Amino acid sequence: MDAADGGRQRPLPGEVSSDPAWPAAAIDDILGSARLQAGVERLAGELGRPEVEVAERVAGALREMVATQDRRAVDLWDRLGRWGSRAYTVEADTAALDDLRHLNQRHPLVFLPSHKSYLDPLVLRSALHDAGFPPNHILGGINIDFWPVGPLARRSGVVFIRRSIADDPIYKFAFREYLGYLVSKRFNLEWYIEGGRSRTGKLRPPRLGALAYIVDAYRDGRADDILLVPTSIAYDQLHEVAAMAAEATGGTKQPEGLAWALRYARAQGQRLGTARVRFGEPISLRQSIRPAGPAQQQGPHRHEVEKLAFEVCHRINEATPITPTSLVTLALLGVGERALTLLEIRDMLDPLLEYVAVRKLPVAGEVELGTAEGVAGTLASLCRHKVVTRFDEGTEPVYAITSGGTPGPPGRPDQHLVAAYYRNAVIHFFVNRAITELILVWAASHPLDDPFTAAWAEALRLRDLFKFEFFFAPKPEFAQELREELTMLDPSWEQRAGDPAEIWAGLGALRLHLAHRVLRPFAEAYQVVADQLAAQPPGVALDEKRFLTDCIGVARQYRLQQRIHSPESISKELFATAWQLAASRGLLDPGAPGGAGVSPDMEELNQKRQAFAAEVAEIVRRIGVVERLALEALPSA
Repeated sequence: MDAADGGRQRPLPGEVSSDPAWPAAAIDDILGSARLQAGVERLAGELGRPEVEVAERVAGALREMVATQDRRAVDLWDRLGRWGSRAYTVEADTAALDDLRHLNQRHPLVFLPSHKSYLDPLVLRSALHDAGFPPNHILGGINIDFWPVGPLARRSGVVFIRRSIADDPIYKFAFREYLGYLVSKRFNLEWYIEGGRSRTGKLRPPRLGALAYIVDAYRDGRADDILLVPTSIAYDQLHEVAAMAAEATGGTKQPEGLAWALRYARAQGQRLGTARVRFGEPISLRQSIRPAGPAQQQGPHRHEVEKLAFEVCHRINEATPITPTSLVTLALLGVGERALTLLEIRDMLDPLLEYVAVRKLPVAGEVELGTAEGVAGTLASLCRHKVVTRFDEGTEPVYAITSGGTPGPPGRPDQHLVAAYYRNAVIHFFVNRAITELILVWAASHPLDDPFTAAWAEALRLRDLFKFEFFFAPKPEFAQELREELTMLDPSWEQRAGDPAEIWAGLGALRLHLAHRVLRPFAEAYQVVADQLAAQPPGVALDEKRFLTDCIGVARQYRLQQRIHSPESISKELFATAWQLAASRGLLDPGAPGGAGVSPDMEELNQKRQAFAAEVAEIVRRIGVVERLALEALPSA
């Protein structure tokens, strides 16, 4: 028994409670602590508000967010979750779960999964429940707190958080204290570090708020260690990708509600394959975070939390398995509008599979794309869901990503963004190879006296261009990765670097070209943004929302003019990243986010924008060179 709970029996660490009074008891426990009262006093002074008012608002915020784990609600939520995710067979890494269960005997775990679907919490809970874990406290967006989902979810451990709390220091304080309370009681936590579902298939940049509060809790001594668990959830196919693709091209997101939930649940009645749950190496805060110094008493340095978050994302990527769907879409998206026979697709997949094997990349257990049956089965699945169209009215079947120009039934929506979503789930494994190809195209026109030094400088420039799209390793590791990729391409590349003809011959002889399949959509989207910036009068203020919407129209024009070749380049998500890059380079108007904050010389700003457009255009040109080499290498080219 615990006097702080008024004599009530508090659930043991990780144990599900059946006491309806437990949420109120937890709130009383938090509010009655000396640390919270001291925090309220300090916050009231900072805000110039009465302590009573601040205390009341903290209590109100806690009542809004504190969740319980009622046994009956947890069981019902689990049954509903399994029914709602019935489109999938859930496959989890049981060996990793055994290791995590052992660690969980001593320390709280914070699961940080990739976020692809509304189903993610249901799939992960199913995998953890079957492995004998207690239910996590899951941080979720308050947009899902509608009847009857919200009340049931709250009673099964879902902590609903307001979508935007940046301007509410009292709510942020309550949230920080609640997270610290949970880890002090050794409850496991779960939230989605990207903040929202990925609209492109690859990881979004991490959100740092909740992670910073967990670091605070560790530094405050509320747990002797906290383990972050990078978690990858990968699906063969997803019903909701089509809706997210529509949003990326200017469509409106449908609001969540009961009718939406019923439609979503019905859609899961169609089999969509396997949902795979994988875990990266856990990160110990005790081993990763320096002891707090005087300057860190009010919270961790942002740089330290940012570094931690990027390491989590890197480990999520490293744990993500390559699936048949991801490899087949990677192959098909590299040939433009061309349709391929089964034999041609196998010829394209063979060097990809060799590359995966040489790199020892993680693969789904059932990947069998080395056989005609395995490739045909994956294509058949993609055809059933209309991502790929099969044309049978000629001498032999041919396959292509479904688009308005694909032979077959009229009226089918373009599926390039959907196919790109599946490809992008594993695209991070191929980025360095794509960059290496672009370096060699550049080297073919620039004879090099010191090959690796020159290649390294060019690699850093490309790395900087795409730094908001991909999670690159720290520079020392990136340099080693670059050397390995160059050696894999051509063991004698340094000896050939002074002879452009030798470099061209080596590039043409490659069986695998990836730059156009991996980087073209991003580079062409950047080209649209860069061209639009270069066309703006430097003294005119830019509105981000309107600018990005205008980019969709410009991109569609470019596509009709065949100035861009990749339909998946028409994406507001990609335009937003290009805007972020432009902001980081000071290419926006004075006072815009990321801008210099002072009035620059207008002519200088214009020149910088023109240079940015020229830089991106040069990368797009190089990618086109690689594509031509790849198409020439096709057996029937």
